Amino acid sequence: MDIYQESIALHHKNHGKISLSLKVDLKTKKDLSLAYSPGVAGVSRAISENPEMVKDLTIKKNTIAIVSDGSAILGLGNLGAEAAIPVMEGKAALFKRFADVDAFPICLATQDVEEIIETVKRIAPVFGGINLEDISAPRCFEIEERLRKEMTIPVMHDDQHGTAVVVLAGLMNAIKIRGGQKEDLKVVMNGVGSAGVAITKILLEWGVKDIVLSDSRGVVTIDRDDINDVKRSMAGQTNPRKVSGMMEDALVGADVFIGVSVGNILTEKHIERMAKDPIIFALANPEPEIMPDIAKKAGAFIVATGRSDFPNQVNNVLAFPGIFRGALDHDIVQFTDDMFIKAAQAIAACVSELSVDMIIPDPFDESVAPAVAAVIR
Repeated sequence: MDIYQESIALHHKNHGKISLSLKVDLKTKKDLSLAYSPGVAGVSRAISENPEMVKDLTIKKNTIAIVSDGSAILGLGNLGAEAAIPVMEGKAALFKRFADVDAFPICLATQDVEEIIETVKRIAPVFGGINLEDISAPRCFEIEERLRKEMTIPVMHDDQHGTAVVVLAGLMNAIKIRGGQKEDLKVVMNGVGSAGVAITKILLEWGVKDIVLSDSRGVVTIDRDDINDVKRSMAGQTNPRKVSGMMEDALVGADVFIGVSVGNILTEKHIERMAKDPIIFALANPEPEIMPDIAKKAGAFIVATGRSDFPNQVNNVLAFPGIFRGALDHDIVQFTDDMFIKAAQAIAACVSELSVDMIIPDPFDESVAPAVAAVIR
């Protein structure tokens, strides 16, 4: 049985992966009187008189909504709301396992930006935070931006910021081993969707000066007439050397390649054109932009992928549980770039013995989520 059939069997046997559990006993009439009628009326009145008490008296203090429209599921694309449910259930299971955060999948039967924003705002009273997931670009940028402005609970699109935080953590450790300064790095970012944009933004905020963006049609420059507004905005913030042409042109002399695009587009010849001891983050799933053994053979110094069967897995589970744990614990109103950079630093610091095959903590490292939560304040 292959991994896909085995997973289907697991889900069929259990009818999913998560369930509700009780925090209080319901065995006697007194229990019912306290948990429900008539006692619960006192709880409702207390919240009505002091709305801030909702965090102390209800599930809101520890509950996250995982919201998706199913338009960009993993590497599968637009499969719709129902097909998104098992992925969002999985996310909820990871929240609980790694940070004891209660999370619930909310898969919406709409892909309209305004309807998604309005729906999230209307369900917000129950939740202490919103994790947006698997919403396609460029709609995901507007949805997150609007919700952050219009809501008083923290909102994060994990495909953007979770990925960006872990990539930055890995890069921090990679240059410790390789040597050099972040200000001197030449970075090529291939893929300018949700993850690519967020990674670029956090690298710029951290202090990287020279980033060249590339998509399927080549280097993203401000004068191209086939790019959306988000790409045009990013083009205006990057490429200080005015590189043009295709991805291979941008790679000449580059120190770092970060791929969040499609598999098997990076070759040995591409890596040979890069600077000495290049750092390769080939993060496409399930097939990376180049296999690690091929990259190493071509001269790559450090290689990271999104896969668990290779060293240096860039896995969002290192970021989002701790980020939301900290948000809930410290009652933050909204996430900031500074919080994400501090989260990356906390993840990087969890690697006690750095090596070319260990720049990122193991996903099951129990120290990571508490370390990240501590800096989200």
